[in-house]
Amino acid sequence: MGIQLMEEARWFCSGKFVAVGTVCAYPKFTTPPFREEDLWKGYPEETNAPYGLAKKMLLVQAQAYRQQYNFNAVYLLPVNLYGAGDNFSPASSHVIPALIRKIGQAIKDKETVVEIWGTGMASREFLYVEDCARGICDALEKYDKPEPMNLGTGSCIKIKDLASLIRDLMGYDGFFTFNTEKPDGQPSRCLDISRAEEYIDWEPQISLREGLKRTIDWWREHGQD
Repeated sequence: MGIQLMEEARWFCSGKFVAVGTVCAYPKFTTPPFREEDLWKGYPEETNAPYGLAKKMLLVQAQAYRQQYNFNAVYLLPVNLYGAGDNFSPASSHVIPALIRKIGQAIKDKETVVEIWGTGMASREFLYVEDCARGICDALEKYDKPEPMNLGTGSCIKIKDLASLIRDLMGYDGFFTFNTEKPDGQPSRCLDISRAEEYIDWEPQISLREGLKRTIDWWREHGQD
């Protein structure tokens, strides 16, 4: 889909094209914080490698189009996103909406234990969706280089601590068990955001606590079964 969209934009003389990649494109064992130069130093984490590699090819296409056609395409690497309107499906949701739903269901059913996949020791960085949208707009206006650019907060949190924070915000007084037979995924995801700070004056506005509160409030109003 991304390949076709970029080709159509080239044919119709788009003034600027912003390709949105993914943190999943980084190699599995990248040392945090991830720098853009690390992108080609290994293979992505196996469970999402096909997605990450497909997104990485958009960077190759953007750079080739810039060189061959003078097509003004830039490429962003946002970290894990979350926020109001997220996908809360138990079959396909990511960690934050999944935890909100699980804890909410435990409160509703008066359950004292919530199971979390993995060891809880993997660390992740999260960017509220409104901040990401603002970053995309800023890149559209200010960034004009072929090199990829990270979008994130520059800080990360362990999954067990994230779960505890969501538990506190939702007023749940139960406990967690960790199913270590389930995968942790990539050991750590945390981005170096110095390039974005330099070129687009990047500074995320919404803290993790505030973003989680907004997401929980939205779910309570709109997302419950």
